[in-house]
Amino acid sequence: MGHFGRAKMMRMTMRMSHRSLGRCIAVGLLTLLWCTAPAAGRTWTESEFENRPLFDYPMPAGNDSVIGSFTDYKIDHGDTLLDIGRWYGLSGTEISDANGHIDWWAPPAGREVILPTEHILPEGPKTGIVMNIPEMRIYYYYPPPVAGRRHRGKLTPAVFGHSGARVVYTFPVGLGRFDWKTPVAAWRVTGKLTDPTWVVPKDIYEEHLERDGEAEHVIPGGEADNPLGHYKLVLSLPEYGIHGTDVPWGVGMNVSHGCIRLYPEDIERLFMKTPVGTPGHFVYQPIKFGWRGNSLYVEVHDDLYAVYPGLWNHAVHEVRRLHLEKYVDMMKLEKAVEAKTGLVTYVMPGAEPDRALDGSGTASLPPPPETAPEVASTVTTDGAAPSATADTTSAEDTPAAADDDESMTVPSAAPADAGSYDGDWEPLPARVIHGDSSVE
Repeated sequence: MGHFGRAKMMRMTMRMSHRSLGRCIAVGLLTLLWCTAPAAGRTWTESEFENRPLFDYPMPAGNDSVIGSFTDYKIDHGDTLLDIGRWYGLSGTEISDANGHIDWWAPPAGREVILPTEHILPEGPKTGIVMNIPEMRIYYYYPPPVAGRRHRGKLTPAVFGHSGARVVYTFPVGLGRFDWKTPVAAWRVTGKLTDPTWVVPKDIYEEHLERDGEAEHVIPGGEADNPLGHYKLVLSLPEYGIHGTDVPWGVGMNVSHGCIRLYPEDIERLFMKTPVGTPGHFVYQPIKFGWRGNSLYVEVHDDLYAVYPGLWNHAVHEVRRLHLEKYVDMMKLEKAVEAKTGLVTYVMPGAEPDRALDGSGTASLPPPPETAPEVASTVTTDGAAPSATADTTSAEDTPAAADDDESMTVPSAAPADAGSYDGDWEPLPARVIHGDSSVE
């Protein structure tokens, strides 16, 4: 290790030594829980998470709005809901809610659980990035529309060889806590940053100072304890952004100061696929209704910020607003609202039709390498399988980004001292699922 490496380690050690007592205690408790978990069984690695599949789903046809389907999973020794969720593109919260609020850290080995890998798309325009706050989940309709692009210094309209999004990507997120609510808003991506420096806002600095007796004004980009992670999408919404995290277990929790946090591998892929100018919306829909063919489903989440006086009253209002009275079995809806499992639930009278449709287009979700648990097959809304091919986004596939001062492209390995990069780039290899093929 050279002088630069030793100096960097000393700076990090000093910075870590000044972290809050509360955070140190929390990390210590989490470490203790981890260390006292059974040693035998599965072990998960960051390398596996970095290379896990990224799923895209074909845009549903017609009035359909349900994507994916449930996955059955048998818990192994050493599993935590955080690891299982991260591998399957979920949060520990989502799995726990869907399975009777089982323990995140020590779920019972051998138990069969449902992984909620089926979703109803939020109501509203299916374009760009849509994040449903109560659900704590992003839906990215790809490719997005972009207002324009630079060509030889002139702004010209972006031209696409197709109309509308072709696929949907979806990612779990962490959000602002109750006193730092993530707002309902429309916005656009105005910039892209690698290894962003965190300049601590005054109000957050004062909060940390009051709580811990000490605080920092700046955390350099690339540091292991930088809460922004390695990638950030800058938004037109002041003081808010979409970025990574230094604590992946915070995904699925409302623990931030309003910004949107993704798993490190998810923000990297979203970052690479999102041009500057991409539109986005933060919406608030704790209850979503959606059709799959002639079947009506509901998906119910907690009213995260207590926006509605009562969730059942809101459910009844939604039924009336959407003119669904003749389709909904109100007893089934009441049970779904009471349970708030986040599972896509059939709410029409009578027995639910076969979700597997005709069985065509089934595909198995890839399990973790080597120590693979058995998983059930999945089917998307139109019978087509979720996709996985090499995520080698080309110039033909990717909408051109607006080439303004805040627009920046990023190489697969940005210079260590760079917060942005203006040169050509190749997207990072990320496994994406298309049809039945999987290519590294």
